[in-house]
Amino acid sequence: MIEEKIVIGKEYPLDGMLTLPDASGGPFPAVVLVHGSGAHDMDEKISEVRPFKDIAQGLAARGIATIRYNKRSLTYGKQLVKDKTLTLTVKEETVEDGIFAADFLRKDSRIDPDKIFIAGHSMGGMLAPRIDADGGNFAGIIIMAGSPRRLEEIMEDQQKDFLVSAKGIIKWIGTKQVNKIQGKLTNLYDLTDEEAKKASFLGHTSLYYLKEWGEKPAGYYLEKTDKPILVVQGAKDLQVSVEKDFNAYQEILANHPNATFKLYPTYNHAFMPALYDDIKDAMKEFKEPRNVSEDFINDLADWIHAHV
Repeated sequence: MIEEKIVIGKEYPLDGMLTLPDASGGPFPAVVLVHGSGAHDMDEKISEVRPFKDIAQGLAARGIATIRYNKRSLTYGKQLVKDKTLTLTVKEETVEDGIFAADFLRKDSRIDPDKIFIAGHSMGGMLAPRIDADGGNFAGIIIMAGSPRRLEEIMEDQQKDFLVSAKGIIKWIGTKQVNKIQGKLTNLYDLTDEEAKKASFLGHTSLYYLKEWGEKPAGYYLEKTDKPILVVQGAKDLQVSVEKDFNAYQEILANHPNATFKLYPTYNHAFMPALYDDIKDAMKEFKEPRNVSEDFINDLADWIHAHV
């Protein structure tokens, strides 16, 4: 395995890492790794775990290259928020850079340009079909712990789950905040684009961020593609739901000619054995240094090799 520091992007260049199985081999199949929500670095560091670093090095050991990079909101977060000429959407935050990464790989002679896949995690999984359709042109799509629901629906369910176990003043404050957020989301899709752009949401973005994304959720793209798709999720994942997310993907892709699904009974959101069962303990999952399961990485590698 070798790792090379790279830079992707144009207006917003981002530091990244190209991980290759062997400098003398190739051309290799490759994977673009797309982060979940938040200002992640190229390893998708969450407290004490680094899922993308584990996956990149694990796939390299199995003959597959990867590209990972710092998320635009990490490197340029303050600039994006302060730019009054920009109404931030997932296109600027995530989609464009996934396409830039794919273009970078296609220019490298060590990479097979016809065997480039996308693997999106969480929010990245939600957006992976859109990144493919908008210019990524991948050989296949891997959705890791994603959701076909709209973001505001997921947020509402997570908030309700938290309030169930909250007590006292925490529950009172949380209920007020949830009601305030839900009030802002009422009739979201009845707003014009200009009205949504003028309405702030959570202090650092506008309702247009949700509206623009929500008008074309994952199902909009999944129903239009016949590319190979792999949907994977941990049954102990506290961020997404087996019933509302994993099973929903199966319904959307019921007639898809080449969709594969795998649910891991004991895994959490980062595809390692879960430690907790309560949403309020979600972040504790990642405070102990651990690695993504080798079985999970083997499954990814096997699926990729089966579709090249």
